[in-house]
Amino acid sequence: MRDIETRSDIDIVIRTFYGKVVQDDLIGPFFKHFDLDTHIPKMVDFWDFALLDMPGYTTDVTKMHMHMRLKQEHFDRWIEIFKSTIDELHQGDIVEKAKQRAVLIGWTIKSKMG
Repeated sequence: MRDIETRSDIDIVIRTFYGKVVQDDLIGPFFKHFDLDTHIPKMVDFWDFALLDMPGYTTDVTKMHMHMRLKQEHFDRWIEIFKSTIDELHQGDIVEKAKQRAVLIGWTIKSKMG
């Protein structure tokens, strides 16, 4: 397997990830009301920015989650699914960076939510 190298790689990871998330019993209900056709491209923009330093994403990730009633087990499950999805598709330095960023993002959002 190769590392994440392109926006297309990120798009496949994100679409695969959300395909799993919406089916998950624990965190799936949080995503049932999402318009994934709108949400997924935004997440691809975010991860393209976060992993490949591409411009274009300007939204505050933590602010977007403040209205959700998330608990530690929700963050843990999100990270678990995210990491396993990436590991199924890629391996390398950018993959490790993505997994580290996911943990940091989860921690940051949780800490700001109190």
